[in-house]
Amino acid sequence: MTDIIDKAAMALSAGLMLLGIVVMGLLEILVGAPYSPVPITNEAGDVVASPLFSPQLRTGVVLAGLAVLGLYAAYKVVTPLGEETRTGHETVAD
Repeated sequence: MTDIIDKAAMALSAGLMLLGIVVMGLLEILVGAPYSPVPITNEAGDVVASPLFSPQLRTGVVLAGLAVLGLYAAYKVVTPLGEETRTGHETVAD
């Protein structure tokens, strides 16, 4: 059974990872060539093309999503199970 914290953690982590991987990647493709993660220079050293989003930004967004999942996992480890999720019962043997 999922509660509000479960849903929030799943939505936030999935949203951050999708933003960092899919959305920013598609925007890079739609902007057009060059598809280089670093600025491209000519022979004179002038920057002629640079990426729309820096690799550090994209990596930071994805790592933030993973950090949310890590915090959620730590929360689930330290919180006790609710009474409705515990299963089992005792029966008397003959």
